[in-house]
Amino acid sequence: MGVNAVFMLIMTESLPFETFDFLYMPTQDVEGDLAYYTDVLGGELVFAIEAFGARVAQVRVSGSAVRLLVADHLKGEAPVLVHRVPDLDAAVAELEGRGVIFAAHFGFPHGPAAAFRTPGGQRFAIYELTRPGADDRLAGRFDFGGR
Repeated sequence: MGVNAVFMLIMTESLPFETFDFLYMPTQDVEGDLAYYTDVLGGELVFAIEAFGARVAQVRVSGSAVRLLVADHLKGEAPVLVHRVPDLDAAVAELEGRGVIFAAHFGFPHGPAAAFRTPGGQRFAIYELTRPGADDRLAGRFDFGGR
């Protein structure tokens, strides 16, 4: 194994994240943003859900594994970078032990999650995939968005 491969193995093992799965974007106009992402950029609407007083939609704009979500219930302007972890409680404890600023626990269709803020105001979250069928269950559901 080369030096670079060993370095990458060490770096990967020291991080609690498995994958970067979602870019969760706040919006004040979900339908307007959906029209932009689909009509102007050529993206594909995967789902558009209205539940619990919130609208959330997923748009596929590339072949990337990262899923773009637009949501009207997120406050602020900064997106939330959502990473999967193998064990949410252990990852939260590890991050808090490193001094990461905890913001809140929340849930979303894929499982329980925890949100954090960086000192510069960026936001990220981690989640444990406890409902692996969520993608299939949500795909093709259009509560709004005219599809």
